[in-house]
Amino acid sequence: MDFDQLNTFLEVARHNSFSRAAERCFRTQPAISAQIRALEEEVGVRLFDRSGGKVSLTSAGKVFRAYAEATMEERRKIIATLADMDRVPRGQIVVAANEGTCLHVLPEVFSDFKVKYPKVNVAINRLERAKILEAAVANTVDFGVVSMPVEDNRLKVVVIHRDELVVITPPDHLLAKTRPSSGAATLEDISQYPLLLPKAGRTRETIDEVFAKRRLKPQISMELDSSELLKRFVAAGVGVGFIARSNVVSELKAKVLAELKVADAQIARDLALVYRKDKELSRAAQTFIEIASKLNSDGRA
Repeated sequence: MDFDQLNTFLEVARHNSFSRAAERCFRTQPAISAQIRALEEEVGVRLFDRSGGKVSLTSAGKVFRAYAEATMEERRKIIATLADMDRVPRGQIVVAANEGTCLHVLPEVFSDFKVKYPKVNVAINRLERAKILEAAVANTVDFGVVSMPVEDNRLKVVVIHRDELVVITPPDHLLAKTRPSSGAATLEDISQYPLLLPKAGRTRETIDEVFAKRRLKPQISMELDSSELLKRFVAAGVGVGFIARSNVVSELKAKVLAELKVADAQIARDLALVYRKDKELSRAAQTFIEIASKLNSDGRA
């Protein structure tokens, strides 16, 4: 049973005529008759009484007509809703990102997107990098946002944001006081103080690699899985920390924290939007990619 058969049945029922239904459906009368026979065989009852040279619905046919009309109406609603989604997208987009990215990089993207598509709900899954990549590959999220590089060839990678890693200290910390003119400190300088680092992830790997290349052993005081906790502990004087500069803009303006660049190493991270290469993208999803990409070209956040 298919929509074409249901449409043919309804045309015969409306006109009580196979020949008239054939005209309406642009088919031959034998083709219409064959469709009705196949439909009756499938449902197991006769739908039309053909006796006396007239065509009329049987009792079963009248019951079937109500269901057929309801089914075709639902089909029209589905088509209209999907067409409306193309004009005014709706539904949901699910994005996975870590805490810092959710708090400090993505809000402007979400804001711009919601202005354009207010009827599309944006859900955020806060995950760590490995879990984000797993979710993107499994297609349990529409997009993931992770630091580069991304080497999984199943994923499309769109760089959306470049961020510099800086060292943060309390404003009255010795490093901040002794480097006011240059605004930078060497890795050897930094290694002399208790250091707060992310517990895991690409940022942590980058920091470890930089110290290893200089044959320096940092004094790791704490390993934290939250950028917000790292900022709070640094502000409390527990140690100094590495963090993406976009994550501390408000604290620097409020002079809760001070920043120092690394004088003898450029430590940067590129954030990328990732999604499956074979993913069928809705118009809303395509627009989300465009808005996120604009973040990189504008240099915002």
